[in-house]
Amino acid sequence: MILSASRRTDIPNYYSEWFFHRIKEGYVYVRNPRNVHKVSKIAITPEVVDCIVFWTKNPKPMMDRLEELAPYHYYFQFTLTGYGKEIECNVPDKKEKMIPVFQELSEKIGMKKVIWRYDPIIFTKKYTPEYHLNAFEQIATALHGYTEKCVISFVDIYAKNKKNLEMIDFYEADKNTRMEFAKEIATIAKDNRMMIGSCAESIDLKACGIEHNCCIDKTLIKGIIGCRLNVGKDRNQRQECGCMESVEIGTYHTCKNGCKYCYANESVESVIKNVRNYDPESPLLCGKLDENDKITERKVKSWKEQQLSIFDL
Repeated sequence: MILSASRRTDIPNYYSEWFFHRIKEGYVYVRNPRNVHKVSKIAITPEVVDCIVFWTKNPKPMMDRLEELAPYHYYFQFTLTGYGKEIECNVPDKKEKMIPVFQELSEKIGMKKVIWRYDPIIFTKKYTPEYHLNAFEQIATALHGYTEKCVISFVDIYAKNKKNLEMIDFYEADKNTRMEFAKEIATIAKDNRMMIGSCAESIDLKACGIEHNCCIDKTLIKGIIGCRLNVGKDRNQRQECGCMESVEIGTYHTCKNGCKYCYANESVESVIKNVRNYDPESPLLCGKLDENDKITERKVKSWKEQQLSIFDL
């Protein structure tokens, strides 16, 4: 299986101690977001985990312990944008802190295993297309030689982030503006020797030089693990999403980054409430079992193809 850690929260930044406890114990508990008393027990041993995909805005807290991941294959989706504190409230300074962290991580594990995400792209009076192009170019130049790929997306509006987006004067650019913007972004990426793809975009940007991307990417994972995988598209994601099937171990309403565009947090208050229950030694992330919970062991297995095909010869 592919382990997603996590689309729902920033595990490397805030919960890396918990994660390292879990791989040491070899299992994790995950609540069903739609049925909170339904808890899955999921084995996460190297025998069944083909690859771990980390999603983060700051992997620094876990970087001194990467040797503990030696039995596993993994890569990072590292979000690095041009927004200030009024958008990404608790993310450290990009130029002084996060770009050097990105570079350090790339040097430790290799540029193939650190994907740069410049997303979501939000247009406001301050964050104009021109602003984004300038910020993107500065970051791309700094990351030249530290990553092979960049992923972009335009912000999606959900019930959970609509109010916050309205408060920062978000506006939706028309298709022509987005297409012209995408062409400029693609040129900058190419100049810095980066492939560029879009994340779950309904608009086709292929004419701009931007392919539909798979963030949990079978081709990339095959290259990392050196083996073919017998796994299909993730049916639990949006139609536009090209990701392969994965097992998510994060918990909603626990991310402390405080990003205004976040769809995974209901409110600041919900995060504060859940974080109070954080115990790095608990099988549950920011939670405790109660008498109404029903634990079911989820059947998981490796997706590796053991038999060679003509494509492997």
